[in-house]
Amino acid sequence: MKAIKISPQFEDLQQPETFTNHIQDLQKELEIKKQNKGLFKVKTANEWLELAKTSPIPEMLFGEFWHEGEISILFSDSNLGKSILSVQIADSISKGQQIPGFRLEAKKQPVLYFDFELSAKQFEVRYSIKNEAQKVFEHHYSFDDNFKRIEINPDAEVPIEKSFEEYLNQSLEQSIIETEAKILIIDNITYLKNETERSKDALPLMKYLKALKSKYELSILALAHTPKRDLSRPITQNDLGGSKMLYNFIDSCFAIGQSNTDKNLRYIKQIKARNTAMIYDTENVIVCLIDKPYNFLAFEFIDFGAEREHLKQLTEKDQQSKVSEALELKKQGLSNVQIAKQFGVSEGAIRKWIKKGAENE
Repeated sequence: MKAIKISPQFEDLQQPETFTNHIQDLQKELEIKKQNKGLFKVKTANEWLELAKTSPIPEMLFGEFWHEGEISILFSDSNLGKSILSVQIADSISKGQQIPGFRLEAKKQPVLYFDFELSAKQFEVRYSIKNEAQKVFEHHYSFDDNFKRIEINPDAEVPIEKSFEEYLNQSLEQSIIETEAKILIIDNITYLKNETERSKDALPLMKYLKALKSKYELSILALAHTPKRDLSRPITQNDLGGSKMLYNFIDSCFAIGQSNTDKNLRYIKQIKARNTAMIYDTENVIVCLIDKPYNFLAFEFIDFGAEREHLKQLTEKDQQSKVSEALELKKQGLSNVQIAKQFGVSEGAIRKWIKKGAENE
């Protein structure tokens, strides 16, 4: 009787243990296919819990404000210190040393800091001492080599077949792959997408960042500016440009406010959190002083406090002036929404102002 020749790819299956393992693998593949429903992945609640058990607990990168695996946004009005604080956070993670007053649980590791705001010289000004007599900067701060600062190369040419935005995204991804960094700080988010205040523009940007996060297991901190806001009221999610879409997609969010009691004081407030409780809300903000005791411009922890202690106090005269101005803009044909943007308040507040103004006329 002629012997049956077994194909090399099936020779191992002659062993009972190997055959059993192969069957189990096929069953797992079949189960995975059954769970995938187009865009969705369907599992029982218990299966999700079992999967979650295999994932490590996200560690703090900047206290309760930003954890590993999160897309977080830090926002504030212009010139309040977003870049100062974000460089301080990057320095902390790259050295594995916590900022006083803010816990760091993650290990020392590389950080990619995409700086679309400052030139190299402007960066130097903040992290060195100026010798006025010789007109030079000296005693430069020593950053760890884990801190990778990245800026646009002015001599780089965008390929003809690509848009600037496409080439920027490709270059950003290339930087992640080649450095193997897991921490990204983007200063600021509007450089990735010129228009983020409209939902239709913010959506593709957030999808892109979420895809990057999942693909490379990243932690991303993006900086953003606020539209003009009323400094007499607390900071809320509505002060984030494109707030509805950006806010829905991010994992955490925090903001910097300026204290009305001292121009050098700032307060940091949690706006959104998923991996922790809302500890630093309007009743418990962190108060800091922006200071440069030697060669490093930084936020220095001072105390905790209530946000209302740092808000601008409106007099009756101030309020009447705002009401009159809003009424005048309404007469000029502006909508309540347009007026609200100018004052940095809600559309509902404008309706009340105009009603009050009309009653007093």
